[in-house]
Amino acid sequence: MTNHSEYKQVNTPNWTWNMYGPGLDNIGKDGHPESINVPTPNDDQLLVRVDGVGLCFSDVKLIKQGGSHPKLYNRDLKKEPGRLGHEAVLTILEVGDKLQDQFSAGERYAVQPDIYQNGMSTAYGYTIPGGLIQYHLIGKEMMETDHGVCLLKVPETMGIAEAALLEPWGCVWASYTQRRRLDPKEGGTLWLIGQPSLERTYQFSKGLDAAGTIILTDAPAEIKALAEKTGKTVVERNGLTVADYDALAKEFTDGKGFDDIVLLEPKSAEQVTEVARLIARRGTLNMVGTSKLDGPVNTDVGRLHYDYIAFIGNNGTDISDSYGEARNRCDLHKGGTAVFVGAGGPMGQMHVQRAIEMVNGPKRVIVTDINDERLEEVTSRLKPLTEANGRELLSFNPMTSDIALTDYVMQLTDGAGADDIVVCVPNGQIMEDSAKMSAPDGMLVFFAGVPNGTLAKIDLSSVYLNNMQLTGTSGLTIHDQTMVMENTLAGNLAPAVCVAAIGGMNVARDGIEAMMDSKYPGKIVIFPQIMDLPLMGLDELQEKLPDVAKHLGSGNVWTKEAEKALLKHFEAA
Repeated sequence: MTNHSEYKQVNTPNWTWNMYGPGLDNIGKDGHPESINVPTPNDDQLLVRVDGVGLCFSDVKLIKQGGSHPKLYNRDLKKEPGRLGHEAVLTILEVGDKLQDQFSAGERYAVQPDIYQNGMSTAYGYTIPGGLIQYHLIGKEMMETDHGVCLLKVPETMGIAEAALLEPWGCVWASYTQRRRLDPKEGGTLWLIGQPSLERTYQFSKGLDAAGTIILTDAPAEIKALAEKTGKTVVERNGLTVADYDALAKEFTDGKGFDDIVLLEPKSAEQVTEVARLIARRGTLNMVGTSKLDGPVNTDVGRLHYDYIAFIGNNGTDISDSYGEARNRCDLHKGGTAVFVGAGGPMGQMHVQRAIEMVNGPKRVIVTDINDERLEEVTSRLKPLTEANGRELLSFNPMTSDIALTDYVMQLTDGAGADDIVVCVPNGQIMEDSAKMSAPDGMLVFFAGVPNGTLAKIDLSSVYLNNMQLTGTSGLTIHDQTMVMENTLAGNLAPAVCVAAIGGMNVARDGIEAMMDSKYPGKIVIFPQIMDLPLMGLDELQEKLPDVAKHLGSGNVWTKEAEKALLKHFEAA
């Protein structure tokens, strides 16, 4: 074993907040953390010290459901406790003999918690007990995964809070990277639906031969001929009604849905609604037409977020023109107007900050929330960045305004609508309303997740007539965290701007409750190695810890210098 020189295991307590069931009362023992033994690593394990943990609102579902949470697989938490804290940064203290060539004592790592093993989600902070502990072991559960080692090495020059927040920032970053599949799937099942009579002649210049099976329903003769030339399995099922669609999906996909669906000259919102239900996970619905649908489509916004289904289209005659990343953007429009719905929360603030700091990002940024204090906090905290980057930052509270948000956006844009709308509120109705203010070629990002099956009435005509983009993401990869780290080190991003409150190990559960109650307008960071640091907002530091407060940035922004002063203060204490 190798040991970190600053670490002394003898008589070192190891405080932890174990979780024994649903509800806040089941976090810890009688409202307090427990002291357990510091574990000894095996040859294929690491002993790590937890330096910082960001508290995340996504834990609320876990707190409410306990062992019945989908990622805990009906685990009996009384017998096998869990532990929250997936936004964690760790320092290696001891390295097992088999890992000597990969790791060294003293190295610092950020956790990539979205872990899969053999296709099964085993996320850190969920299935794998998380970071609300002072010392724990890391082994095969995090190093032998479907995507390799789920640890990202961070330099000593990066602050603890910055490193801990690479995870939520990685989720934000991921929402502007292409998660959708945008071309016909190799070997997949493609279903093309025409109409009994079509006035235009269609092409399918590329991509049709990727499919393994091609099913044709009322397809024009020229498309049928192209399908037969591919040499793939071609099946005709003509004269179908929407009542027949489920049986077709069961026959050819065992009910899992079609990998790719092409719909020519759609006119009926009911037909599009029923067809869209049959898109497979990561599947595409390509609509090609020139006429507006007869109404909005009941769109499963949960599947857009969690299943990465793609709605694409065009109004020309080449079906292939709908595919590919060149036509289907996933990042914010250069010089445009971006609206962030529900921007007062910690994750919403991160989206806004990214937009402001983004090179060639939107010129005008509109933040919305139903709480004036949160809006004021967002605008004041981000004012220095806004001015430095030459952007315009506007705020809107729909609860206190005499006009609707859609009308406000339309007035600001002379009726054009917003180029980008990012929804950070898990509410289907809000998602539906947000789609109504999209400009031509606009993008609607569903960052907040709602359950699959949550329907919103959206005019999908805009997808093929105006190239509207509908995107959503869930989770992140270590690549996303790496991109955030690299941009931070390059000075393009300041992750710690979103920190609103700090606390030590004794108040971690209080921090969780404060996060659930939205007490602080930003992220709460817990420093597990500091036992007696009270839970406090950064605006309280001037009174309670003036030697730390003097190192805050403009607008009471958390900095590495403030963090050093904090550690020094409690080290001296």
